[in-house]
Amino acid sequence: MDKQQQNHYRHQLSLVKNSRQRCNEWIFRDVKSDITIEVNGGSFSLHKFPLVSRSGRIRKLVAEHKESDFSRVELLNLPGGAETFELAAKFCYGINFAITSSNVAQLCCVSEYLEMTEEFSNDNLSSRAEEYLESIVCKNLEMCVEVLQQCELLLPLADELRIVSRCIDAIASKACAEQIASSFSRLEYSSSGRLHMNRKAKCEEDWWIEDLSVIRIDLYQRVMTAMKCHGVRPESIGASLINYAQKELTKKSSLWNPSGQTKVDFLSTEHECLVVETIISLLPVEKLAVPISFLFRLLRSAVMLDCSIACRLDLERRIGSQLDIATLDDLLIPSFRHANDTLFDVDTVQRILVNFSQQDDSEDDMDDASVFKSDSHHSPSQSALFKVSKLVDNYLAEIAPDANLKLAKLMAIAGTLPTHARTIHDGLYRAIDIYLKAHQGLPDADKKKLSKLIDFQKLSQEAGAHAAQNERLPLQSIVQVLYFEQLRLRNALSCSYADDDHKPVHHQSWRISSGALGAAMSPKDNYASLRRENRELKLELARMRMRLNDLDKEHVCMKRDMSKSSSRKFMSSFSKKIGKLSFFGHSSSRGSSSPSRQSYRTDSKVIERTCASTD
Repeated sequence: MDKQQQNHYRHQLSLVKNSRQRCNEWIFRDVKSDITIEVNGGSFSLHKFPLVSRSGRIRKLVAEHKESDFSRVELLNLPGGAETFELAAKFCYGINFAITSSNVAQLCCVSEYLEMTEEFSNDNLSSRAEEYLESIVCKNLEMCVEVLQQCELLLPLADELRIVSRCIDAIASKACAEQIASSFSRLEYSSSGRLHMNRKAKCEEDWWIEDLSVIRIDLYQRVMTAMKCHGVRPESIGASLINYAQKELTKKSSLWNPSGQTKVDFLSTEHECLVVETIISLLPVEKLAVPISFLFRLLRSAVMLDCSIACRLDLERRIGSQLDIATLDDLLIPSFRHANDTLFDVDTVQRILVNFSQQDDSEDDMDDASVFKSDSHHSPSQSALFKVSKLVDNYLAEIAPDANLKLAKLMAIAGTLPTHARTIHDGLYRAIDIYLKAHQGLPDADKKKLSKLIDFQKLSQEAGAHAAQNERLPLQSIVQVLYFEQLRLRNALSCSYADDDHKPVHHQSWRISSGALGAAMSPKDNYASLRRENRELKLELARMRMRLNDLDKEHVCMKRDMSKSSSRKFMSSFSKKIGKLSFFGHSSSRGSSSPSRQSYRTDSKVIERTCASTD
């Protein structure tokens, strides 16, 4: 027996005592009672005639024991208890009392139990209560909510009499009608004469949200389902769910309060688990109907309470469909499972990222039920990918210092997004550097795996300068950084030349060094461009090596000339040789001294090995 049932039982005992006292005030004192009715441990000394004239059940009991001395009746499981039976007995005695929204459900149920229908008496209690329910209660939303509260202790009889269903339909119809009326009231004509909706006008058609927060979760679920069927706006449904969750989940524990304790007692945990799973099942399918922060709070609660896997996966799909509007604080879901696990639940975040990336990869599955409605049935835009990639890099930097974070999990999260999602790899480099600093005992092989995630071509100048001096990186990675920094420097120097011969080189170098153009292109379109740029890069590398050999030979010759010739002859020779050299330009084979064939073959082999390793 839970606390609510215990309180109800104590309340019934107190009502029994009070009913005994009140009963002596309105029964016939000059006529001796001939029947005693026992209800929930209490007894009422009454008279048979007024009771059998209205109640078919008591009439049948008296008729069955007509020959014997029948003076005591026990009514088991009477709906509403002693207080409701007292009202029914008053009705039998012709004593007036008020039918209200707080007792009409009990009167409907007790009249059904005692068979106080038109079959046994005209204008009986059943017809009186039904008339009040239909003409008064079902036309007022607050009264319907109050009747639903009374029905919580009258089930399943209240359901069989359709008291619950009629109140629910009335609530849904009333809320929908008020939304429509409010929408019409906000229509106005613009300066051009067009009719439009004034969204800045104060909207008060959702006042019922606060009233519904007092209903028990099973009845609340039925109300929300009916509202969806009647066409209530998804935003209103979402606002009601948020309000109900905040009130219901903070009622018995500090679970919903992020600053509160995470340990909750068993009784409240079972109730909260039911609330969380029900609210998740009621979430609108439309995007942005509820804030993504609310979805993450539900997910934290579902993980903490160990809710069903189905509801958690449903939440992860919903979050993944709008991950580009999430924040870093949303992703930092604490781990509640094992003491030796990571500080944050990285597995859940990885599944969310997989759901987001699957949108990008499969456009043919948009008719699947798991894909939520949105304004555009296309893969995420490039701007959404950029936002999520930045969010992921910040998340990786936040979890990287965790000593229990395995390399495989870090690499799995970093590699979830497609390669064209990041235009710059500074954030990813920062996260990996933090991980290397926190895990200094990492083997060299693991460091190489981790460094392969970084595209050093997409590092900014500041990040590249830091990486070139970073001793935590593998040697091969530092070589790549230096190589791309050299390309960036060559690109900067090429910009200072105005010759047409240098323009193609400048164009290609810009595309290589920045990485922005290639990243903004789709993978299919970018593949051919990357192959073409790779071939041109190989040719540039070969030309550069040949020019370096020329420069070395000329340097040796200049030293020899300085030691043998006079200063005038040396200056003349030096000016002629400088004119031959063009380190950053395209020197012709005739105008410059060519390297030997043996040197050229050696350089070609080195170039082929370098390009092969790059591929």
